[in-house]
Amino acid sequence: MGPGGSALRDAHVLRANGGFDGAASRAYYAAFHAVTALFALEGRIFAKHSALEAAVHRDLVKAGRWSTDLGRDFSFCVELRGVGDYGTDVRVDAKQATDAIASARRILVAVRDALPVNFPPVPAA
Repeated sequence: MGPGGSALRDAHVLRANGGFDGAASRAYYAAFHAVTALFALEGRIFAKHSALEAAVHRDLVKAGRWSTDLGRDFSFCVELRGVGDYGTDVRVDAKQATDAIASARRILVAVRDALPVNFPPVPAA
């Protein structure tokens, strides 16, 4: 299991134990690691999270490689990571954490399907 799969597994554990902020953060990092691997295999590396998100929309969604739903999934994970890691007045709730995990899993599956030889199995839901 690669870093994306490990982060997704950790997100499940955190959510099951009431750690909704942490679950959302780990879900984002699951998606982050998967997308980073996809771009790295194409020789592209990003120094900022915002640059990676822009590349998802420009080079995957707008280029027709990914559906708009997957682009929304990635942006949703980005948004909740900000709430989970940096929010003070607003916290991630159970439904949001569950939705972030589902979004991250869809992204891992999309990357695995694009690179079945190079990508480790996605953990079961």
